[in-house]
Amino acid sequence: MRFNAIGMMGALVQLLALRVLLSTGMHYLVATALAVELAMLNNYCWHLKWTWTDRSFEGRVRAFVRFHVANGTVSIISNVLLMRLLAGQLHFPPLPANLIAITSMSVVNFMLGDRWVFREELTKPG
Repeated sequence: MRFNAIGMMGALVQLLALRVLLSTGMHYLVATALAVELAMLNNYCWHLKWTWTDRSFEGRVRAFVRFHVANGTVSIISNVLLMRLLAGQLHFPPLPANLIAITSMSVVNFMLGDRWVFREELTKPG
């Protein structure tokens, strides 16, 4: 539930950022990548403070790097590719196209966050 709530908030951040960036005349693919990055930073902070607070893991910097490698790679690449297909080739309006891109990768992002980014580190017996 927490992951989904943060995901919905991140989707709103991403869509709002995309709308603002598009209104400046920025190319829709560049705007998409920047909006995804902003949403990822938002989501990371909230996941750290709320979603996976029950876990002890080996540092916020390491988790931040893993989050960007995992969720960042998946989110930016999938969003840009799906936006190219939906908005560029199929002529969907950018905001609905981006919402489709966001939801299409939500399960993958959850699995990456749960199993790798915020996985609980096992402590070594003393």
